Amino acid sequence: MLELIKFVVEQFAEKPECIQYLTEENGNTVTVTVVLDESDMGKVIGRQGKVAKALRTLVKTASAKEGKKYNIEIKETGEI
Repeated sequence: MLELIKFVVEQFAEKPECIQYLTEENGNTVTVTVVLDESDMGKVIGRQGKVAKALRTLVKTASAKEGKKYNIEIKETGEI
């Protein structure tokens, strides 16, 4: 699932080399934190959050077979 998230996020980011992906598993819930450069925040989140919402919907649908719930958090470098 992380590969799917990476693929989608890197399509929108101008600096894909600066992106960090942090994963934390707790039972059947997986939290993926995407840490972006300040200049990529707007592009990855999209207008009114449409890109981020679409990413979350895509991951939710794809993860149904795994039996795990994925939470995606998008943060700016320095927020962690």
